Amino acid sequence: MENKSPLEITDKLFYEDNDFDLNKAQSIVSDTLKDADDGELYLESTKSESFSFDDGRMKNIAYDSTKGFGLRAIAGEARGFAHSGEITESSLKRASETVRSVSKNYSGVMAPGPSHGTNKPLYTSINPIEKTSFKMKTSLLQEIDAYARSIDKKVIQVSASISASYQAIQILRGDGKRTADIRPLIRLNVSLVVEKNGRRETGNSGCGGRGIYEEWINSDRWKGQVNEALRIANTNLESIPTPAGEMPVILGPGWPGVMLHEAVGHGLEGDFNRKGTSIFSRKIGEKVTADGVTVIDDGTIENKRGSITIDDEGTKSSKNILIENGILRNYMQDRQNARLMKMEPTGNGRRQSYCYYPMPRMTNTYMDNGTIEPEEIISTVKKGIYAVNFAGGQVDITNGKFVFSASEAYLVENGKVKQPLKGATLIGNGPDAMSKISLIGNDMSLDDGIGTCGKEGQGVPVGVGQPTLLMGGITVGGTDTN
Repeated sequence: MENKSPLEITDKLFYEDNDFDLNKAQSIVSDTLKDADDGELYLESTKSESFSFDDGRMKNIAYDSTKGFGLRAIAGEARGFAHSGEITESSLKRASETVRSVSKNYSGVMAPGPSHGTNKPLYTSINPIEKTSFKMKTSLLQEIDAYARSIDKKVIQVSASISASYQAIQILRGDGKRTADIRPLIRLNVSLVVEKNGRRETGNSGCGGRGIYEEWINSDRWKGQVNEALRIANTNLESIPTPAGEMPVILGPGWPGVMLHEAVGHGLEGDFNRKGTSIFSRKIGEKVTADGVTVIDDGTIENKRGSITIDDEGTKSSKNILIENGILRNYMQDRQNARLMKMEPTGNGRRQSYCYYPMPRMTNTYMDNGTIEPEEIISTVKKGIYAVNFAGGQVDITNGKFVFSASEAYLVENGKVKQPLKGATLIGNGPDAMSKISLIGNDMSLDDGIGTCGKEGQGVPVGVGQPTLLMGGITVGGTDTN
């Protein structure tokens, strides 16, 4: 299968193995879209599995297989959409009757389709679920549990899970153009609870990406995740209450980029800006962050969790510079919003599955490198917070206000990293915080492959990243009552 193209693989899945004729499907799609501005038939087959091991025993094993289509027609700002888990000519005809009503009494001009062909494949087309034996997966989780308990007697609970999915998609347009993609995805998670003198703390670590199990669950990698989870848990055992107030905040590299993703990234998605609900609306060419800040969304990084060879409308993924040296340059676009805003699609039209229509979504979003050594950044802070990991957060894209909870943070005094902190919360406004960035490190890294982004009820895998950076005057919500 590795030597077959995505089109060959998906042709077999959707046409050869089913009573579903490509020519008839093409005729129905063309008829559905004849008066529309845009649209497509999106075919999808996904197989997924998950294994979870908790407190010395296998807790859950699940397997799922789904197949279906989503049919969409666009007329101006309106959208007609129908989906079905049954890929047959009759179900497609029923969907067509519903979808084509959006263009009734409308005379649209079909937008040109995505450029012919696809990007170079960014990941393997091997099915990870079939590649690796059931016994190897279950034995791995038992091994993780035993290893975690053997390296530190303070470990009182171990939770570990692995999961994989294999998504095959094909997109059929009214003009007969077809594109396809095969998307494997792996994830490993480890969570530990340690206890010392009656105090319990938790540490979590995970990794993943597009590939096969063996690339992500080899001994070095899974032991590294256990060791990292243990390090975080033991660090939290020594944590002290967080001081509250406005102070400088240092953000570590990698996963802390989730704050950038939430506080700035969503505000740069095309639909929010077309509707004028984003704080970044109508600001292209204007200064929106501090000097030196460059924000990029790149779906073309090989094997990364957020990467896609093509998006879910058939547009090639790309590396998009959104903010360059503090100046807003571009938004992330799907086809509908790009057309209405008289801009170009950027390969960011994504959907959770065939049950959903595509919308502008991030892929791998990160802040680019600066020039300063991380140690030099820390040395400049008289008193502040060093946030290394985040547990989660939320943002209002209409005004940029955010709240983020740090799962690993430290007090910084006189240029030195001091005690770990418990309960640190960062509160602020995205664009305001970005304007307060004064120092940018040279250690940019992407996260280890654990991110899932939610928007309007749809979740898609994403990546985040950044270098170490210093922001001045951020409100820290703490737990120190003294």
